[in-house]
Amino acid sequence: MGNFISTTEQQQKEMLQEAGYDSFDALFAGVPEGVYQKDGVNIPEGLSELETERRMEVLAGKNQIFPHIFRGAGAYNHYIPAIVRTVVAKEDFLTAYTPYQAEISQGNLQAIFEFQTMICELTGMDVANASVYDGATAAAESIFMCRERKRMKALVSATTPPQVLETMQTYCYGRGAELCVVPEKDGVTDLEALASMLDEGVACMYLQQPNFYGILEDAKRIGELVHEKGAKFVMGGNPIAMAVIRTPGECGADVAVGEGQPLGMPLGFGGPYLGFMAATKDMMRKLPGRIVGETVDSEGQRGFVLTLQAREQHIRREKASSNICSNQALCALTASVYLAAMGAKGVQEAAMQCTSKAHYLQKELEQAGFHLVYDKPFFHEFVTDTPVDAELLMKQLEQHGYLGGLVLSGGRILWCTTEMNTKQEMDELVRLGKEAANR
Repeated sequence: MGNFISTTEQQQKEMLQEAGYDSFDALFAGVPEGVYQKDGVNIPEGLSELETERRMEVLAGKNQIFPHIFRGAGAYNHYIPAIVRTVVAKEDFLTAYTPYQAEISQGNLQAIFEFQTMICELTGMDVANASVYDGATAAAESIFMCRERKRMKALVSATTPPQVLETMQTYCYGRGAELCVVPEKDGVTDLEALASMLDEGVACMYLQQPNFYGILEDAKRIGELVHEKGAKFVMGGNPIAMAVIRTPGECGADVAVGEGQPLGMPLGFGGPYLGFMAATKDMMRKLPGRIVGETVDSEGQRGFVLTLQAREQHIRREKASSNICSNQALCALTASVYLAAMGAKGVQEAAMQCTSKAHYLQKELEQAGFHLVYDKPFFHEFVTDTPVDAELLMKQLEQHGYLGGLVLSGGRILWCTTEMNTKQEMDELVRLGKEAANR
């Protein structure tokens, strides 16, 4: 990084005036009062390199790494073939940035093109884009793809994961859009409530499949209800599940979005993860981000170009239709390498192991007194009640190296399995649960 010369106090005042504010307090008036740091920042004196290294080792030692994970809720512990890390760690890919000049970005563009192709195959849609930050962002962006002059309202099922719903609400608040939550009934979207809320002002309806509770919704029927009222149907999905269940395309979705973290990205504290977006051909020009296309050069050789991108994001930002701009190609490449390494059969096998192990664990937990809350088809997550205090149980499991399920309201637990969970550790989890219940 080159030299940095800070702005002067006078320059800051001029910028504030130009933006229409008379102070920094006025500029940040939208920030909640409770998050302000009023007493200053207590920063200790600097340390030497050796002292810093030792200090970081002490801090890192406080991290607890769980060898047994039974929690999902949006981020999942899947097996990642070694070749995935090997390929994406190459400097050519690690340092690549936005492919503005196609003639010198062929490798990067091809990687994005392959990613788009695989996403289309997974989702059953016609076209996919790249450069979406995460699944929640993709879900929020899908709303603004569907808005029309007389249709400005969006519906979203209450069975949507909380972090996705909150992101959608934030986007809609910032853009002055109306977002209405369709109530749930027994763990799934209330179809009667949905039918009553679908009016001439609804632009789209968002449904997560599987939903937050792991349940498989009647997506095809919901899509039909939405289309009968002239609105668009948006489906959020788990890319691993799409290998064995009906794809968004088969359910009649106009837009398909989701979190790509299961496709080769390890669990991390918030990322970096990857969002994906795909749509029907009719919706293609409304996709945010970039679409890479295949072509030939003047000599007839295969080549790749940026077929579509919202140029107003770069040169006419006040008219931008989305907030997608910076390139996320490294995460997209990771997903591409993972899918190529696994192959269609490998992804299907992973999906089958996820769901078969979840059903095994659910039956074993049932016998231990953890009863299924929603008796409906599920993929690899399910909700149970518990004969003991849920929070206390999670702490007891942690002492044995188990990251248990996510504790929900009412003391319920959202459990999850993937192909990484063995029968032995599932049986041990059940044993520990029984032990806790009998204390």
